[in-house]
Amino acid sequence: MTYGQQKASGGAVGGGLLVAGTTSDAGKSVVTAGICRWLARQGVRVAPFKAQNMSLNSFVTREGAEIGRAQAMQAAAARVEPTALMNPVLLKPGSDRSSQVVLLGKPVGELSARGYFGRAGEPSAGNTLYAGRREQLLGTVTDCLAELRRTHDAVICEGAGSPAEINLRRTDIVNMGLARAARIPVVVVGDIDRGGAFASFFGTTALLSQEDQALVAGYLVNKFRGDVTLLEPGLEMLRGLTGRRTLGVLPFAHGLGIDEEDGLRVSLRGAVRESAVSAPHGREVLRVAVCAVPLMSNFTDVDALAAEPGVVVRFVDRAEELADADLVVLPGTRGTVRALEWLRARGLADALARRAAEGRPVLGICGGYQMLGELIEDDVESKAGTVKGLGLLPVRVRFAVEKTLARPSGRALGEPVEGYEIHHGVAEVTGGDEAFVADGQGRALDGCRSGSVWGTHWHGCLESDGFRRALLRRVAADAGRAFVPAPDTCFAALREEQLDRLGDLIEEHADTAALLRLIEKGVPDGLPFVPPGAP
Repeated sequence: MTYGQQKASGGAVGGGLLVAGTTSDAGKSVVTAGICRWLARQGVRVAPFKAQNMSLNSFVTREGAEIGRAQAMQAAAARVEPTALMNPVLLKPGSDRSSQVVLLGKPVGELSARGYFGRAGEPSAGNTLYAGRREQLLGTVTDCLAELRRTHDAVICEGAGSPAEINLRRTDIVNMGLARAARIPVVVVGDIDRGGAFASFFGTTALLSQEDQALVAGYLVNKFRGDVTLLEPGLEMLRGLTGRRTLGVLPFAHGLGIDEEDGLRVSLRGAVRESAVSAPHGREVLRVAVCAVPLMSNFTDVDALAAEPGVVVRFVDRAEELADADLVVLPGTRGTVRALEWLRARGLADALARRAAEGRPVLGICGGYQMLGELIEDDVESKAGTVKGLGLLPVRVRFAVEKTLARPSGRALGEPVEGYEIHHGVAEVTGGDEAFVADGQGRALDGCRSGSVWGTHWHGCLESDGFRRALLRRVAADAGRAFVPAPDTCFAALREEQLDRLGDLIEEHADTAALLRLIEKGVPDGLPFVPPGAP
C-alpha cells in the first residue's frame, strides 16, 4: 500500500523520522532536505519539521509567520508551502546569553539562556514567560508535528546540535525529547570530513538513556571523500559495537548552496559559495564586499548576487577590504546599534562615508538600511535610546515593540520585485532621489536612494531576476566597470537544481528502502542497549 492510498483510505497518521547529528553542522539540514526532495519525487506528500531552531537566518511565510530559513528551504525541497507548523519555536540570538523567542511565527519576548534552558518548572530570573516552559513548549511542538502528520504522508524532522547534550536533556524538545514524545525513529548523521566519526557515533549512542537509545535506528555518514570500500570494515565494527546499521555514506559535495542555519558561523574570509559558475558575460567582473557585522542576519540575501556569472562576493571586516569593492552591502543584523558601534570602531563607518562622497555604490538591507540613516531611536532592541546613524541616507528610524512581518511586492528600476520583511525598526524617509521600491502607480513602498547609496527593508529582493540585473547594471555604471549581467540567470531554477542534487545524494548513496521502512513502520524491535547510558 502506498502512502497516498493509506491516507486516502483511512486518514491514518503519516510516518515520521528524526534526523539527528553527532554535532552542530554535521549535515542535518542537508540530509533532511535531501530526504524531503527524494520523497517528493516519489509522489509522497512530505513536510519538514524542526521543533526548535536557533538561527539569525529567518523567513516569512505567506500567513506572516517567521520561521527558520532552513525550514523554508526544506519546504521548497518537499515542494510544499512553508508554514509556522514546520518550526514552532525559533530562537534569535541578541547576544551570547539571550535570544528573542518566536513562538508559532510571532515574537513573544526576550529570554536569557539560563531562563530558557533551566530545569522544567524552575522560574526564570526576572521573567515568568517560560515558567513550566518545557511542558508547554513540548505540548506545542508535538501538536504541530501531529497536525503535519495528519495532513501529510510523512514528516522529516531535524534535530538541533547533538542529542547527547546531556546537560540539556531535561529540557529537550527538539532531539530525543521530541522523538520520545512522538515515538518516531532517529537516524544520526556524522560529518566524517571532520574526523572522529566512529567515536562520535558510538559516543552519541552510549551517552543516551536506555529509553532514548531504543529509538536510535541507524547512522548516516556525511561528507566522505575517497573509496567507500576502505570505510566498510569500520562500519561493520560499529554495527557490532552498537547493533545498528549505517544506512548510507554520502560523498562530499561541493557548492550545494543551500540556506545556512546560523549566520553566527559564517566565514569572514571565504567566498559565499563554492559553486562553479559561468565566465563573466562582460569584459570585467564585479566585486561585492559584505560587511560581516555582529549578529548578522539573513546573509543569504547576497546568495543571488553570488549566483551571477562574473560577480565575486566576499565577507569583510576591515576598512581596507572595501577599497577594491564595486558594491558594498550592509546586511541585516539582530543588533543594529551594536553593529553601528562595530563599524565605527573598525574604521568601516569612515570608509563607507568616503565611498558615498565619491559616488561609489553602497546597499543596506534591513538593519543595514537602518544604519545608513541619520538617527535611530531604539528603546526596544538595544534600549540605547537615540543614536546617530551613518548619515548616508535621509532616514530616521524608530524601533517599535511590534515586529513587522510581511511578504510585499512592487516595482524597482522598472522591474517587478518581491521580498519579505522582518524588522522592529520603522523608517521615516525625509528626502532622497527616489524610493527603493514603489507600487504599480509609482507610489513609494519602501526604502530610498541618495546618490549611489541605496537602502531597503526587503530581504530577498535580489532574488527577483530582472531587478537584480537592473541593479547590477546601475552598480557597474557607477563603478565604471565593463560588467554585463548574464541575461538568463534564474535564481529560482538554480535553487531547484541544488535541491535536486540533495535528493540525488539520498537516492544514490543512502539505503532508501531502509529509510522508507523506518518512516512507514517506526522503530524496529530489539535494538540493543549500549552501556553506560545516561542516568
